[in-house]
Amino acid sequence: MNIKTKLVIKYYMNKIWLFMMISGILVLLYTNPSQTLSTMISASTSTVELCINLCAVYAVWLGFIEIIEQSGLSNKLAKLLRPIIKKLFKIDNEEIEKMIALNLSANMLGLGNASTPMGIKAMKALDDKSGTASFPMIMLLILNTTSLQLLPTTIMGLRASSGSLSPSDIILPTIIASVFCITLSITLVKLCESIRNKKRKGET
Repeated sequence: MNIKTKLVIKYYMNKIWLFMMISGILVLLYTNPSQTLSTMISASTSTVELCINLCAVYAVWLGFIEIIEQSGLSNKLAKLLRPIIKKLFKIDNEEIEKMIALNLSANMLGLGNASTPMGIKAMKALDDKSGTASFPMIMLLILNTTSLQLLPTTIMGLRASSGSLSPSDIILPTIIASVFCITLSITLVKLCESIRNKKRKGET
Protein backbone atom coordinates (compact mmCIF):
# COMPACT_ATOMS: atom_id res chain seq x y z
CA MET A 1 0.00 0.00 0.00
CA ASN A 2 1.60 3.27 -1.12
CA ILE A 3 1.56 6.58 0.75
CA LYS A 4 -1.11 8.11 -1.51
CA THR A 5 -3.51 5.24 -0.86
CA LYS A 6 -2.91 5.50 2.91
CA LEU A 7 -3.65 9.23 2.84
CA VAL A 8 -6.87 8.65 0.90
CA ILE A 9 -8.02 5.99 3.37
CA LYS A 10 -7.13 8.24 6.31
CA TYR A 11 -9.05 11.14 4.74
CA TYR A 12 -12.24 9.14 4.27
CA MET A 13 -11.96 7.48 7.69
CA ASN A 14 -11.73 10.92 9.30
CA LYS A 15 -14.82 11.96 7.36
CA ILE A 16 -16.73 8.89 8.55
CA TRP A 17 -15.80 9.39 12.21
CA LEU A 18 -16.66 13.11 12.01
CA PHE A 19 -20.04 12.27 10.49
CA MET A 20 -20.76 9.69 13.20
CA MET A 21 -19.79 12.10 15.98
CA ILE A 22 -21.88 14.99 14.62
CA SER A 23 -24.85 12.68 13.96
CA GLY A 24 -24.72 11.37 17.54
CA ILE A 25 -24.61 14.88 19.01
CA LEU A 26 -27.52 16.04 16.81
CA VAL A 27 -29.64 13.03 17.79
CA LEU A 28 -28.91 13.66 21.45
CA LEU A 29 -29.76 17.35 21.10
CA TYR A 30 -33.07 16.41 19.46
CA THR A 31 -34.12 13.63 21.86
CA ASN A 32 -32.80 14.99 25.16
CA PRO A 33 -31.12 18.41 24.81
CA SER A 34 -30.87 19.01 28.55
CA GLN A 35 -28.67 15.94 29.00
CA THR A 36 -26.32 16.57 26.06
CA LEU A 37 -23.44 18.17 27.94
CA SER A 38 -23.69 15.93 31.02
CA THR A 39 -23.82 12.81 28.84
CA MET A 40 -20.72 13.87 26.89
CA ILE A 41 -18.82 14.60 30.11
CA SER A 42 -19.94 11.31 31.67
CA ALA A 43 -18.87 9.35 28.59
CA SER A 44 -15.49 11.09 28.54
CA THR A 45 -14.97 10.33 32.23
CA SER A 46 -15.83 6.67 31.73
CA THR A 47 -13.44 6.49 28.79
CA VAL A 48 -10.56 7.93 30.81
CA GLU A 49 -11.27 5.53 33.70
CA LEU A 50 -11.34 2.58 31.30
CA CYS A 51 -8.03 3.64 29.74
CA ILE A 52 -6.39 3.89 33.17
CA ASN A 53 -7.65 0.44 34.15
CA LEU A 54 -6.37 -1.05 30.90
CA CYS A 55 -3.01 0.70 31.34
CA ALA A 56 -2.47 -1.28 34.53
CA VAL A 57 -3.26 -4.57 32.77
CA TYR A 58 -1.06 -3.85 29.77
CA ALA A 59 1.80 -2.47 31.86
CA VAL A 60 2.11 -5.85 33.57
CA TRP A 61 1.93 -7.97 30.44
CA LEU A 62 3.99 -5.70 28.21
CA GLY A 63 6.68 -5.76 30.85
CA PHE A 64 6.41 -9.54 30.92
CA ILE A 65 6.85 -9.71 27.13
CA GLU A 66 9.84 -7.35 27.31
CA ILE A 67 11.46 -9.63 29.90
CA ILE A 68 10.89 -12.57 27.56
CA GLU A 69 12.55 -10.64 24.73
CA GLN A 70 15.55 -9.44 26.76
CA SER A 71 16.18 -12.78 28.47
CA GLY A 72 16.36 -14.69 25.22
CA LEU A 73 13.26 -16.72 25.97
CA SER A 74 11.75 -15.37 22.76
CA ASN A 75 14.29 -17.41 20.78
CA LYS A 76 13.35 -20.54 22.71
CA LEU A 77 9.68 -19.75 22.21
CA ALA A 78 10.24 -19.30 18.48
CA LYS A 79 12.11 -22.61 18.41
CA LEU A 80 9.25 -24.32 20.25
CA LEU A 81 6.63 -22.92 17.88
CA ARG A 82 8.84 -23.25 14.78
CA PRO A 83 7.33 -26.54 13.50
CA ILE A 84 3.81 -25.08 13.73
CA ILE A 85 4.86 -21.75 12.20
CA LYS A 86 6.72 -23.43 9.35
CA LYS A 87 3.74 -25.66 8.59
CA LEU A 88 1.22 -22.82 8.69
CA PHE A 89 3.25 -20.08 7.00
CA LYS A 90 5.58 -22.11 4.76
CA ILE A 91 8.57 -19.85 5.51
CA ASP A 92 12.17 -20.45 6.55
CA ASN A 93 13.38 -17.30 8.29
CA GLU A 94 14.33 -17.42 11.98
CA GLU A 95 13.87 -13.68 12.59
CA ILE A 96 10.37 -13.62 11.10
CA GLU A 97 9.53 -16.82 12.96
CA LYS A 98 10.53 -15.14 16.25
CA MET A 99 8.31 -12.12 15.49
CA ILE A 100 5.37 -14.38 14.67
CA ALA A 101 5.99 -16.48 17.80
CA LEU A 102 5.87 -13.38 20.04
CA ASN A 103 2.81 -12.12 18.20
CA LEU A 104 0.95 -15.41 18.62
CA SER A 105 2.04 -15.73 22.26
CA ALA A 106 0.70 -12.28 23.13
CA ASN A 107 -2.59 -13.14 21.42
CA MET A 108 -2.80 -16.39 23.39
CA LEU A 109 -2.57 -14.29 26.56
CA GLY A 110 -5.41 -12.09 25.30
CA LEU A 111 -3.12 -9.09 24.74
CA GLY A 112 -4.29 -7.98 21.33
CA ASN A 113 -2.71 -4.51 21.56
CA ALA A 114 0.53 -5.89 22.99
CA SER A 115 0.84 -8.28 20.05
CA THR A 116 0.37 -5.52 17.46
CA PRO A 117 4.00 -4.21 17.25
CA MET A 118 5.44 -7.66 16.53
CA GLY A 119 2.57 -8.40 14.17
CA ILE A 120 3.30 -5.24 12.16
CA LYS A 121 7.02 -6.06 12.02
CA ALA A 122 6.28 -9.60 10.88
CA MET A 123 3.82 -8.36 8.25
CA LYS A 124 6.37 -5.92 6.84
CA ALA A 125 9.02 -8.65 6.76
CA LEU A 126 6.63 -11.00 4.93
CA ASP A 127 5.76 -8.39 2.31
CA ASP A 128 7.39 -9.33 -1.00
CA LYS A 129 6.69 -5.85 -2.48
CA SER A 130 4.52 -7.35 -5.20
CA GLY A 131 1.50 -5.27 -4.22
CA THR A 132 -0.49 -8.44 -3.49
CA ALA A 133 -0.94 -10.11 -0.13
CA SER A 134 1.07 -13.33 -0.05
CA PHE A 135 -0.11 -16.56 1.58
CA PRO A 136 1.99 -16.00 4.79
CA MET A 137 0.60 -12.45 5.10
CA ILE A 138 -2.97 -13.71 4.78
CA MET A 139 -2.32 -16.46 7.32
CA LEU A 140 -0.84 -13.96 9.80
CA LEU A 141 -3.84 -11.66 9.39
CA ILE A 142 -6.26 -14.53 9.93
CA LEU A 143 -4.43 -15.81 13.01
CA ASN A 144 -4.51 -12.32 14.52
CA THR A 145 -8.18 -11.86 13.69
CA THR A 146 -9.28 -15.24 15.08
CA SER A 147 -6.54 -15.63 17.66
CA LEU A 148 -6.39 -18.57 20.02
CA GLN A 149 -6.81 -17.12 23.52
CA LEU A 150 -5.78 -19.39 26.36
CA LEU A 151 -5.90 -16.56 28.89
CA PRO A 152 -8.15 -13.63 27.90
CA THR A 153 -6.46 -11.12 30.19
CA THR A 154 -7.96 -8.02 28.57
CA ILE A 155 -11.54 -9.26 28.95
CA MET A 156 -10.81 -10.44 32.47
CA GLY A 157 -9.39 -7.00 33.31
CA LEU A 158 -12.49 -5.30 31.91
CA ARG A 159 -14.76 -7.63 33.86
CA ALA A 160 -12.81 -7.05 37.06
CA SER A 161 -12.86 -3.26 36.60
CA SER A 162 -16.64 -3.46 36.04
CA GLY A 163 -17.14 -5.21 39.38
CA SER A 164 -17.44 -8.83 38.24
CA LEU A 165 -17.23 -11.30 41.13
CA SER A 166 -15.74 -14.01 38.88
CA PRO A 167 -13.86 -12.38 36.00
CA SER A 168 -12.13 -15.67 35.14
CA ASP A 169 -15.44 -17.40 34.24
CA ILE A 170 -14.84 -16.24 30.67
CA ILE A 171 -11.76 -18.45 30.20
CA LEU A 172 -13.41 -21.74 29.13
CA PRO A 173 -16.00 -20.21 26.75
CA THR A 174 -13.25 -18.07 25.20
CA ILE A 175 -10.99 -21.10 24.61
CA ILE A 176 -13.84 -23.10 23.03
CA ALA A 177 -14.92 -20.22 20.77
CA SER A 178 -11.39 -19.28 19.71
CA VAL A 179 -10.38 -22.91 18.97
CA PHE A 180 -13.43 -23.31 16.75
CA CYS A 181 -12.84 -20.00 14.94
CA ILE A 182 -9.12 -20.49 14.38
CA THR A 183 -9.59 -24.08 13.13
CA LEU A 184 -12.25 -23.00 10.66
CA SER A 185 -10.20 -19.98 9.53
CA ILE A 186 -7.00 -21.96 8.91
CA THR A 187 -8.97 -24.59 6.98
CA LEU A 188 -10.57 -21.95 4.75
CA VAL A 189 -7.25 -20.17 4.11
CA LYS A 190 -5.59 -23.47 3.16
CA LEU A 191 -8.53 -24.33 0.91
CA CYS A 192 -8.46 -20.93 -0.84
CA GLU A 193 -4.68 -21.18 -1.34
CA SER A 194 -5.07 -24.66 -2.81
CA ILE A 195 -7.73 -23.42 -5.25
CA ARG A 196 -5.56 -20.44 -6.22
CA ASN A 197 -2.54 -22.67 -6.86
CA LYS A 198 -4.63 -24.97 -9.06
CA LYS A 199 -5.84 -21.98 -11.09
CA ARG A 200 -2.27 -20.78 -11.53
CA LYS A 201 -1.17 -24.20 -12.75
CA GLY A 202 -4.12 -24.26 -15.15
CA GLU A 203 -3.18 -20.86 -16.58
CA THR A 204 0.42 -21.96 -17.18
